[in-house]
Parts: sequence; structure tokens; C-alpha cells
Amino acid sequence: MRQLNELGLQKEMKIVIAGSMQFADQMMEWKHQLEQLGHQAEVSMETAKMAGKTDEEKEAIKLELKFNQDAIKHFWQRMDGADALLVLNYDKRGIKNYIGGNTLMDMAMAYFWEQKIFLLNPIPEMLYSSEIIAMKPTVINGDDKLIE
Repeated sequence: MRQLNELGLQKEMKIVIAGSMQFADQMMEWKHQLEQLGHQAEVSMETAKMAGKTDEEKEAIKLELKFNQDAIKHFWQRMDGADALLVLNYDKRGIKNYIGGNTLMDMAMAYFWEQKIFLLNPIPEMLYSSEIIAMKPTVINGDDKLIE
């Protein structure tokens, strides 16, 4: 259902983008795309640092930020008060539409805060697929017009 403001126009949403840091470049692209649609888009503090890096460089930066700068807590602080979470679940590690442990935790926080959860691609076949299904995400299949 489309959210409308008091003038009957589509409401701007605050949307936080989550996913594997291997997808940092795509996160920055989606941030720009959502902003062009009039939404406020947020990414983690580490995303800009990861963009343009190799997978090996991203892994080293990710570990530093998680363990020494409390990146998980900082990301959840960005999520607090958001309208929605957009999960960029691209293929990774041979798993179609991968959703990793941190992203699953992000989804659980969004679910707890009663935020809308959007998945870029269909729900992956993983050990915790039933938990993802239980959060009732909306699969947008890459179509930003379905984010409402």
C-alpha cells in the first residue's frame, strides 16, 4: 500500500540499505537511485570506505570496523526510526540471493521496529529461510517502483 502525506502525495521514506559489504558499490548505486526518487537513503558507515575496493580489501576493512569500531551497533542506530530496510541480496559464495548473518540480524531489528523489509531478489534457499519468510519481506525483483 502506497504511503501518502497530508496532500495525497507519495510520502518520502527513510530507507536503510543492508547487505554483504561485498556489495558496497551496489549499495552506493541504490542509495543514489532512492534519493533520486525522493527518499532519504542511508548506508552503513563502512559502505563508502568499501566502495571500489577488492573483495580482500573489503574483508580486512569489515573486520576492523566490526571489532574495533562497533559497526553493528552504529548501523542499528542508523536503522532506528527508519521506515524501511532494503536488503541487497545478490548471489555470493555460490548461494543465489545470499543473505548473511549480519543482514539477517538487521532484518530482525527492522522486523522488531515494525519497519517494512524489502528484498532486492527472492528469498534464498538457506538454513534460515523460514525465519526470513516469517518476517514477511516484500520482494521487489530489482524494481525500485515497488518500494512504497
